[in-house]
Amino acid sequence: MTTTIDLAAYMSGSISRIMAKAYKNVLSNPREAKFAFRMQQLFAKSEKRRRKVKEQEGFNVPPFLISSISTTCNLHCKGCYARSNGIAEDKEDDRKATITPGQWQQIFTEAADMGINFSLLAGGEPMMRKDILEAVAEVKDMIFPIFTNGTLIGPAYLEFLRKHLNMVPIISIEGTAMGTDERRGQGVFRRAMQSMELLRQEDLFFGTSITVTTENYQMVTSSAFIDQLRGYGCKIVFFIEYVPTEGGTEHLAFSDEHVVEMEQLLEQRREEYEDIIFLSFPGDEKALGGCLASGRGFFHIGPDGSAEPCPFSPFSDSNVVELGVRGALQSPLFRKIRAARALGWEHTGGCTLFEHREEIERMTEQTKVS
Repeated sequence: MTTTIDLAAYMSGSISRIMAKAYKNVLSNPREAKFAFRMQQLFAKSEKRRRKVKEQEGFNVPPFLISSISTTCNLHCKGCYARSNGIAEDKEDDRKATITPGQWQQIFTEAADMGINFSLLAGGEPMMRKDILEAVAEVKDMIFPIFTNGTLIGPAYLEFLRKHLNMVPIISIEGTAMGTDERRGQGVFRRAMQSMELLRQEDLFFGTSITVTTENYQMVTSSAFIDQLRGYGCKIVFFIEYVPTEGGTEHLAFSDEHVVEMEQLLEQRREEYEDIIFLSFPGDEKALGGCLASGRGFFHIGPDGSAEPCPFSPFSDSNVVELGVRGALQSPLFRKIRAARALGWEHTGGCTLFEHREEIERMTEQTKVS
């Protein structure tokens, strides 16, 4: 028997629960508590805005976006999807055309007006584009988790983060010092931990992002490891399942059995740690009836404004600078993908779009021809 999920209601309820937990976690900090309380009220209004667009304009508005704002990075992480997909380069001079800080601010202002609550900021390394971060921080009706390697957080960024509580650092590690340095470079783990300590001393809300593979998932979901993160002050943990965009790394990707075990481990940790928010991608999508990309729950904006289904599916037939967020959500490619998913793309727990990348490439060509 198939259970029908009201996705809009489910995701709105999930956001409300996340914000309620975040509010509870920062009650000892008056500044953070005041901000979290304001966000709780705002997100209730955002749900009404999304519903209004659906009723009046006839399409669904997702509650969040993923936006790659930088094409440069100071690290060379093994298996990096951004380098594999051509997003990230080494130097400023090498980067492809990017949209301006003002254009990003305009995009997120429109998104907030439609009821979009979050945009995850990625890259490259987003903290290499402080000009963009300063511009989008002024969009006070959204929260921007900044997915960073943590190596650039110092006095200037601490002052910026104190001023803009809607900018939330999410520091990426691989678990242990050995695992992180092996993938990200010598000394990166130590620098990331130093940044966490600085954020903890400032009593700022922050989290961590961990790429989970067949080699590390048991360790990074263990109580001993979570206790370490809690000690550093982490309030939110993102578990990102590895997608093999680099040849020869397929053995690191989850099988169906790994997905089931990961679900069980996370359920145990959620019951065990009431003061930490645990999110899994794409694992949590399974509970939501499948892939959330292509505007069903989110979509990805590339550095040049291209509207893409997902960071792991870098195909596009529209640009948010030209069409706005509204236009991008109604793009022919997104409509085709949503229809194909609804017609039987089974969600096995891994990245559905990566598994169907050849079909999506054909869809993209078809939309360009038509």
